[in-house]
Amino acid sequence: MNRTLRIKHNFIDAVRLYIRGGPGGAGLPKYGGIGGQGGNVYVEGKNDPVKLYDLRSLRDLNGLRGGNGGASSQFSLVGRNGKDAIIHAPPSTVCITEAGTLLGEIYEEGDRVLVARGGDGGSPTNGFMPQLGEKHHVKIIIKTISDVSLVGFPNAGKSTLLKAIARSRFKPRIAAYPFTTLSPLMGTLEYPDLRTISIVDLPGLIEMAHANRGLGHSFLRHVERTKILLIMIDVQGFQLDHKNPYRTPLETFLLLNKELELYDPLLVYKPAMVLINKMDTKNATAIYDRLVHDLQNIKDVLPTLPEEMRPKQLLQVQEIAGVSAKKNEKSVAYVKDRIRVLLDLYTDELCAENATDLATVDNSKDEKLFLNKLKEHNVKLV
Repeated sequence: MNRTLRIKHNFIDAVRLYIRGGPGGAGLPKYGGIGGQGGNVYVEGKNDPVKLYDLRSLRDLNGLRGGNGGASSQFSLVGRNGKDAIIHAPPSTVCITEAGTLLGEIYEEGDRVLVARGGDGGSPTNGFMPQLGEKHHVKIIIKTISDVSLVGFPNAGKSTLLKAIARSRFKPRIAAYPFTTLSPLMGTLEYPDLRTISIVDLPGLIEMAHANRGLGHSFLRHVERTKILLIMIDVQGFQLDHKNPYRTPLETFLLLNKELELYDPLLVYKPAMVLINKMDTKNATAIYDRLVHDLQNIKDVLPTLPEEMRPKQLLQVQEIAGVSAKKNEKSVAYVKDRIRVLLDLYTDELCAENATDLATVDNSKDEKLFLNKLKEHNVKLV
């Protein structure tokens, strides 16, 4: 029986907090005085480069409460309102209740979401009796917004590619052992015309990640809003360790496809570019050609594979490309250019008033080169 492999990591992109709105202040029946409103609890967007993708510090706010509303008195018939409590979180943060009800979302710095309302002060409508504030658990979750997401098994070369093509304030950790990336790493692709494209390198998925093997697959929440998937596959296949079976590049592709599908079936409908990495290694060209052939004839190949490997819906592959992220700068430059073209084509499709076959789009020389590359492998844009 396979043992469950779990990897510990310190990155926190979701926290559960118990919060309370402040109680309202007492009213004053003799003079018709109204008590102050209890303080609310808000989550507010704030850009902080150090804590942009880590909510670790918010765990110290468990039990946070809004301030007490002031009581009415003969000298101040309207009590003061309680002080609001503020929880700072980065943009792209979602706030939900324990039951899964969406409270709101932080899109940019300064946005506020009310997560617990303070109690009403005493007034004629409630017999001048102050009311308690709301109290409940709330989940605060980061869902990174990026143009491109790098997805692959451990040691496929994702971090190496990120280091080669993107500027990142985080230094990717690169080593010859699995799970060097324990948290999503953000980078920016920069082009001569000042165009920028954001890219996120996700921790390595492994087979049965949906069953909490390895790092699990909860970090795939960062793929939900991405526009393009960059699927990274080691041309030599993958084997986590001697206790786990070796997987061919084709099996790797299908297992990644299935893990994405098991997390969220909608993810497999995103445009995807498949990168076959480490093309500088032994017999890489022959393996690559075989993989391209199998992917072209995937409907015939699937029945020959075990059922547990077969996804219900295949990824929407737009291009297949060989690359050596570590040793071939030209292949890396090619990938960088293709990402831009694919992203532009995807954006054009979304903006089109009528559904259009992307293969008929006749624009720049760059797009034509891209479409010609697709024709080489008989890969159709869908």
